[in-house]
This record gives sequence, structure tokens and C-alpha cells, in this order.
Amino acid sequence: MPNSLKVSLVNNAPPGTTVYAYITGLAIQHSSRRVFVKQDSSLYFPSNPSRILQPLEEDCAIVLGNDPKCPTVVTIPQIAGGRVWYSYDAPLTFLRNQGGPGGGAALVEPSVLNPTDPNNQVNFGFCEFTLDPAQLFANISYVDFVSEIPAGLTLKERGGKVQHVSGMAEDGLERVCQGLREQTKKDGWPWEKLIVMKKGSGQVLRVLSPTHAGAAGVKFDGFFEPLVERAWRKYAQGLEGGHTNGHKEEDKEKDGKRHRLSALFKGFKEKDQSHSQQSNGAETGCEMHIDTQTPMGVLSGCIPKGKDELIIGGEAFSKPTTADILGCNSGPFTTGPSPKRNAIIPRLAAAFQRSCIADIMNHPSPPETFYCCEPTNHYCRIVHESNLDGKGYAFAYDDVQPDGGADQSGKVNAGDPEEFIVLIGGRGAYVGDRMP
Repeated sequence: MPNSLKVSLVNNAPPGTTVYAYITGLAIQHSSRRVFVKQDSSLYFPSNPSRILQPLEEDCAIVLGNDPKCPTVVTIPQIAGGRVWYSYDAPLTFLRNQGGPGGGAALVEPSVLNPTDPNNQVNFGFCEFTLDPAQLFANISYVDFVSEIPAGLTLKERGGKVQHVSGMAEDGLERVCQGLREQTKKDGWPWEKLIVMKKGSGQVLRVLSPTHAGAAGVKFDGFFEPLVERAWRKYAQGLEGGHTNGHKEEDKEKDGKRHRLSALFKGFKEKDQSHSQQSNGAETGCEMHIDTQTPMGVLSGCIPKGKDELIIGGEAFSKPTTADILGCNSGPFTTGPSPKRNAIIPRLAAAFQRSCIADIMNHPSPPETFYCCEPTNHYCRIVHESNLDGKGYAFAYDDVQPDGGADQSGKVNAGDPEEFIVLIGGRGAYVGDRMP
């Protein structure tokens, strides 16, 4: 693994747009201090201020050239928790607070949730990366919001192999908004209220994740609770009318249900089937199987007779709320000192988020089983449908997949990277593992 890496920033924005970029993170080789990589590849370490909310001492903006064929190239050191930020027609504001890592400043980053943030009305986005002694790992993210600025990633390895994540086309945000408006008409939930308009212009600025619905002034309280109740009934032991032979049900699942779910997935836009067509809510007495994808192997789970907790591999999980499912980090999904529990949580949380928990007993399950029954996270579904290759983190554990399964997270990674390319703007976006 090199101590540094060439990063090429490509301007695929609409003609005439000024694109600003910023590269931030923790400098691994410099006591993990906060660092900016500047246009000339020099490093700026913000000093610890005497007061909070102090401006940066240097201009760290990287202004991209207008020709996509002539990218702006900088060299980055090893960085953990890195981000490449980008904005259209206005620079971003970063501020310094006291008590940052390594003796430097803490960084106040742009926020889409704080209405008083100086960047709140700026059109911006970011992608994430870490370059450490083991590898480069990078991904696009929609966990918090969908920006109007699409981004794609390309990674060239030293052996010549190329990995590419497409991102959205130029009209990606418009497609997301259209999907959310259509979903609100179908089910009455406030999906369309997640659309944030630029003040005074009537123009869409971004779309917030339902995890942050409160920032848009709306609530999804109670949304996932019917799914939780169906799941609890499915895995409850000793309920009347149920069956306890999980293996027989597993065979039925493989022979029939997955084919049905796959058909539902392919026909999502025409999906108006009733719950009885999508899921047999009367099933009970089943057994869940979680592949931890670790040496711990596959763990079985159920709700013992007379109990109200889902027990998986000896770990007890209470019923999650909608907020727990959307955020993936509270209630039963709070991580802790148990490696076993921490291995179960991402897979269990993903099964709820993708709404396959009550239909499929083996997890992680394949993508054709995702978002196929109601209620489901239509933000995630629409975001994936709006990406040219279907990839991109739409929730925190969107990297959960079966062994050998198709990646959903929109990541590139390699232990021998030669060049990392960030394509900013959706002009000319493409699908396929090739160089731009």
C-alpha cells in the first residue's frame, strides 16, 4: 500500500458551473489530526482555536477546471474517515472548534440538518473514503440526503483492473423527487415532504432521508410497526395455527416465495398487490437463520413460547420501533461489547429496512427480495432505482449482502490502488467497470 495516492477530480457539471471541492479527513501519519488537502496537494492542519466556531486560517477550496478531459489532480496522504466534498457555484464554509484529535482543531462540517448552518442553502454533496495501510475504500452515500450533484467513482488498480460506481445521471434528483411524490399519492405517508426547496427560488435543493424526517417537519412514527408485528408472529413459537418445522418452510420458501418476490421486485412500479399476495401473515412458528459471515457461522433465532424477544444465537432483541429501523443504531440495534451481537445487528437491521424480515428466513437475502412488501423504506428503493447501476448506500447497513452477492453499497476498494477518480456531476454518467 502506497503512503499516498493520486486523486483525479473530474468536472461533469453543467457547462458554466463553477465546481468547488474539498478533501478532508484524519491524517493517519500525523497523529490523526484533522487535515485538508489543498489544490497544490499541500496539507493544512487546522490549529486548535481559543474559541469555538472560528474560520479556517487558509483557503482550502480546490476549484475544478471546466474540461472533463482535463481533471484536477491532487495527491493525498493516508487518511481515515475521509470525504471529498463538492459544491456548485458557491464555496463551502468549514469552522474550527476546540479539542480535535492529535492536538489540532475539531472540525464543524457542512450540515443539511441545521437551518442556521452557513452551507444550508448551498448545493453540495460528498463521497467517503479511507486510505490506510491496508487499502483504499471509497463509496457514494445517500444515508443522510440526496444531493442535486451526482457523483461517480472509478478506481484503477496497479494491475490494470478498473472498478466503477455510476451514481445518478444529471436528472437523478428529479427522478427521486418524482418517485417520492408518486409514493405519497399511493400510501399517504409524507415521502414528498422529504424534498427540500431552495429558499425563494422554488427549485429543489436536496432530498432528506426519512431518518432525518424531523428536520423536514414530518414524522414516520408507526410506519414500520406493522412489519415488526408480522415478523414477531412469524418467528413466535407455540402460537395457535402455526407450524414449527422451519426446514420444511425453508424449502417452500426456496421453491416458491423467492420466485414470487423476484417478480414483484421486477414489477415494482406496477406493484399494487394486497398484503395477502405479498406475505402470508398467518405463518408462525418459523426459525430465522442469520449468517454472521464470520467464524461464528450461521446463528438460528426465534421467539420462545411465552416470550416477546427475538433470541438469535443466545442474544435477545426487543421489538424495534420505526426510528430504530430507520437509524439502525438505537434500541435493539445498539452495538456493544459482544462480537456476536455486533455481527447480528447489521444483518438483522438490514432485513427490517429492506422489509424482507417477514418473508425470508435466511439472511442476508439476495437483492430480488428487497423492498417487495409493505411497509418498506421507499426512499431506499427509489434511491437505488435512480442510480444507473442501482448502487449507493441508502441506509447505514446497505453493504450487507450474501457471500458472493451483488454489491448494493456503491463502493470501490483495493489494496493496490493506482488512481482514484471522483466524477462530480452526472453529465456523461455511464455503467461498467472502465475508465472514464
